[in-house]
Amino acid sequence: MCIINPRVDFAFKKLFGSEENKDLLISLINAIVSEEDRVADVELKNPYNLADYQAGKISILDIKAKSEKGRWYNIEMQISEDYNFDKRAIYYWAKLVTEQLSEGAMFKELKKTISINILDFNFVPGTDEFHTIYKIINTATGKDDKLHDVFELHYIELRKFTKTGAQIVTALDRWSTFLTKAHQLDKHKIPKELAEDNAIVKAVSAVDRMFDEEERRIYEVRMQALADVESKIASAMDKGLELGKAEGLYEAKTQIALKLHASGVDRDEIANITGLSESEIQQIVQKR
Repeated sequence: MCIINPRVDFAFKKLFGSEENKDLLISLINAIVSEEDRVADVELKNPYNLADYQAGKISILDIKAKSEKGRWYNIEMQISEDYNFDKRAIYYWAKLVTEQLSEGAMFKELKKTISINILDFNFVPGTDEFHTIYKIINTATGKDDKLHDVFELHYIELRKFTKTGAQIVTALDRWSTFLTKAHQLDKHKIPKELAEDNAIVKAVSAVDRMFDEEERRIYEVRMQALADVESKIASAMDKGLELGKAEGLYEAKTQIALKLHASGVDRDEIANITGLSESEIQQIVQKR
């Protein structure tokens, strides 16, 4: 059984964002995007580096990759519910576009940029589908005329994935099963619906042996921090509900921000979790 939870962002980054596991990242990307956007190879723009995390500061653990065709991909695993993830997803997509310009590209040379967001919570309203794709369309025709084909955003909502056994047929089904059921998988007895996929077999085998002692310590600290965040969010929301709806929501965010700050979480991550601006967080901290 897999002891390491691959949905924890630090573990996800090591598993899919390491040079030795580029084949796993390629398989994951190709399981999600359309055939025309599939990749044969990628260049990792921010590969996993233990030194980045040894100082104890972990913020956004996304994976940035560029394909052999020049397309850019941003892949993020988000385990904690985020009030403003829709805006955050657009923000990080835009940052990746900006990075292309910083590399010297002209506007006419901008390549398609695809944001892939794997969420361990329900997010997209009004649908039971676990894979949702957003593009820019012509509202007059309701069609994608490819005029603004540089934008594409994917949400994979793992809580909505319920397939089992013979229902697991696509590569995305297999990766979603791995991410949600890793704790039940034995590398010596992988279910046949997963065993046919070499990337999944490698992932099951790799996930528990990829950490050394120092990385395991960082992983455990990250696990505890995520658990603390979930507990503090629930507690603050309960208190906030005692007030009016709008006032209560802001009060809940304020309490969450204070508790996260007291726990040593950096302001960038507090802003991501609460949806408050960094200036609001600074004011809240100074007042208390």
